[in-house]
Amino acid sequence: MKILLIEDDDRIANPLAEALRDRRYVVETATDGRSGLELAEAFEYDLILLDVMLPELDGVSLCRQLRDRGRTTPVLMLTARDSSGDKVLGLDAGADDYVVKPFDVAELLARVRALLRRGNSQPSPVLTWEKLHLDPSRLQVQYNEVPLSLTPKEYGLVELFLRNRGRVVTRDLIFDRLWCYDADIPDENTINAHMRRLRKKLRAAGAPPDLIETLYGIGYRLNPNLESAI
Repeated sequence: MKILLIEDDDRIANPLAEALRDRRYVVETATDGRSGLELAEAFEYDLILLDVMLPELDGVSLCRQLRDRGRTTPVLMLTARDSSGDKVLGLDAGADDYVVKPFDVAELLARVRALLRRGNSQPSPVLTWEKLHLDPSRLQVQYNEVPLSLTPKEYGLVELFLRNRGRVVTRDLIFDRLWCYDADIPDENTINAHMRRLRKKLRAAGAPPDLIETLYGIGYRLNPNLESAI
């Protein structure tokens, strides 16, 4: 299970992320609303833990934007304000549950489990481009119905391209999304090597060589000419 934690207070974010990882959840973090929204739109998560008071973009506005854009990921809001008006505001924005700080970690984890069970009843939509398909609920990628055996980084690249279809995925964005939690910072040759292996696997499944375009000095994108030709 993959959880996005959007919290700007390290005193809360770090122990909470550790508690979640101890229970074998995959946890990614953001410390402001704007970067949290970008992560939530770029990747598939099973649950979002969302602080209300955030820099750049507050949690209520973030949740509302996700719902307006059709994202149904369960959202558990965290707030220091304990009033019925604040709770109603968050729930009206589309949050699924609401926890007041300071919270009991055991209780919060129980609510996390409940929301994850509820969310599992609605499978995530399959992402497609041309004959390329990614099923987030199964962590499976196919091209022309041929399953691809991908490494985690290769899977992350495909997901990043599909969630940004029609847009250029810069190298900086790839670094930020796929290597931001790694101890070793990769260089450009690392991305080039992953892209070569991914393209080789796509071609072996029957994909055209230019399915993923290289925009030299900028980044990559899924070839818009291929989709328009369908």
